[in-house]
Amino acid sequence: MGRQKSWELFVPTTAEEEQIDDELVAYNLSCVPCRQKEPFVKFVRCARDREGRLIGGVLACSILWNILAVQSVWVSRRHRGKGIGSALLLAVEKEAAAAGCRLAQLDTFDFQAKGFYEKLGYRVFGELPDAPEGHTHYYMAKRLG
Repeated sequence: MGRQKSWELFVPTTAEEEQIDDELVAYNLSCVPCRQKEPFVKFVRCARDREGRLIGGVLACSILWNILAVQSVWVSRRHRGKGIGSALLLAVEKEAAAAGCRLAQLDTFDFQAKGFYEKLGYRVFGELPDAPEGHTHYYMAKRLG
């Protein structure tokens, strides 16, 4: 006779998702104390054209330990190659460094902007081949300041 489980799997509610995040943060902080004044700091910038239309942006944050996590970098196709992406990312990095961040990390794919990030000083520290199929997912980092 098989052993019965005392638990079941479910899709979490929104409140449970938040609890899962909170529990992980609490565990992490029990292992390594927060190194920032605030545990979560957003670093974001956007660019607009003369008519006020959004043409690019960077979304990034630092959580707990002064490591800038770059989540999204986007510039509209019409405006690529004009230095907008570099200006946006460098502005975010400068602000993050001034706030105490000494390391930035991001991920990109072979069909995205690996070369762009390398020109700005990012180096590949890991890669996941065939993700998505036929492509490579790169993990990159850069020292700040």
